[in-house]
Amino acid sequence: MGIIQKQSIKGTIYSYIGVGIGFITTAILFPRILSASEIGLLKLLVSFSMLFAQLASLGFPNVINRLFPYFRDKESGHNGFIVVALTISFGGFLLSILTLHILKPMIIRNNLEESAIFIRYFNYLIPLIFFTLFFGLFDSYIKALYDAVIGTVLKELVQRVFILIAVVFYFFDKVSFHTLVLLYVLALSLPTLILIFKIIVNGEFQFKKPGNIFNPVLWREILNLCFHGILTGFGAIAVLQLDSIMVNHYLGISLTGIYATTFFFATIILIPSRPLLKISTTIIADAWKNNDLKIISRIYKKSTNIQTWVAVLLFILLWVNIDNIFMIIPKEYESGKWVIFFIGIKNVIEMATGISSTILQTSGYYRINTFFILLFLILMVVFILILIPVAGITGTAIAIMVSYGLISLLRYIYLRVKFQLDPFNYRIFLLILAGLASFLGGYFIPVSTNYLIDIIIKCFVTGVIYVFLTVILRLSADINRILNQVFKTDYF
Repeated sequence: MGIIQKQSIKGTIYSYIGVGIGFITTAILFPRILSASEIGLLKLLVSFSMLFAQLASLGFPNVINRLFPYFRDKESGHNGFIVVALTISFGGFLLSILTLHILKPMIIRNNLEESAIFIRYFNYLIPLIFFTLFFGLFDSYIKALYDAVIGTVLKELVQRVFILIAVVFYFFDKVSFHTLVLLYVLALSLPTLILIFKIIVNGEFQFKKPGNIFNPVLWREILNLCFHGILTGFGAIAVLQLDSIMVNHYLGISLTGIYATTFFFATIILIPSRPLLKISTTIIADAWKNNDLKIISRIYKKSTNIQTWVAVLLFILLWVNIDNIFMIIPKEYESGKWVIFFIGIKNVIEMATGISSTILQTSGYYRINTFFILLFLILMVVFILILIPVAGITGTAIAIMVSYGLISLLRYIYLRVKFQLDPFNYRIFLLILAGLASFLGGYFIPVSTNYLIDIIIKCFVTGVIYVFLTVILRLSADINRILNQVFKTDYF
């Protein structure tokens, strides 16, 4: 657990610094200097590029996560693994561009009336797809080499700093909106270039001839993993991006901008899980290689315990300040208030279920994880189609929450029955009750006339009550142990 804790803590720190920068950009500057349609444009560029980049990957990151422990050997250039990865990825990129070209008339036709601004920047998708594809590939590769932090730093910190600089230039009329979009695309591309440079400096970018390990049996396994990787990866990306695309299609690009802006606040809850998932994927893959269920069970329990504790805390701090949030961003965004609530609940569920998806994806039973992700995608689309005409962007958020809750339950049951892996106990219910009590403690504090002071007071009171209750009741052994280490005592 040492390497997981160390890199998770580092990654979380960098992520929250990035979130702070992203908050300034997304929550404060964007709504004030860009129209909802312009914000929607930037969101759509990201959504479409991620979807097509996932197609272009041909599922190869799944191969890295599952099989790289069998190739890991720096002296032999990891048996030519990088050559195979690049060859497949370049082929996938050409395939994705061809697909984009074929679908271009349909995409333009569907967006012509509601989102005409998107059509003007359609060709920007090509470089975005390229750099998104290769960032995913090299991030998976360097993660498999036990460095899960650099990708987080580049994506969460460096990229957001560059975007903030571009927005500031636009704010002071130093660049046009057209130039801002160009700089935005450059910011999304920059992490890939830096990551490649990092890999080269580390001596891991070796063009060695693929070794004899690539025999017909292995190639069949690789192709099988790629196939399921395409389904799993496309489903996972579609889950993240399809909601914005459907909101744009049914409600227009302005509401897409409102949805994307309010959605951002709820994603704060997930920040601590990103570095954990990155490094735990490599550790768990190694554990499956050695058939060590004890390590997997220990990581599963510890990650679930601490992530649930953090998720509940972040959610109650977010929701106790919900009215203050709409003092920060323009009133027109208030229609997204319940998007924050329902996506927040979904993210608490995601944190609470720990690394269940990672455990399945790196095991020999990865096919069932593919099934769960595709089922999630189907449920999400069906529920959105039912709820979006009734409740607009709030209906979209409810659809995502319900769909994810059902799939998380199924995944939990499968791991419990198949491998006797169960990270939960009665403390999870006490933790939720402690969160509710803490929320009520902060909610009934008299509102300050200054919303910034009100945020500080509510966060302080709510956080203190929550930490006090969970520590005294010993609802998280890891949190108590961390406090003992920090204060050099056995009191906790």
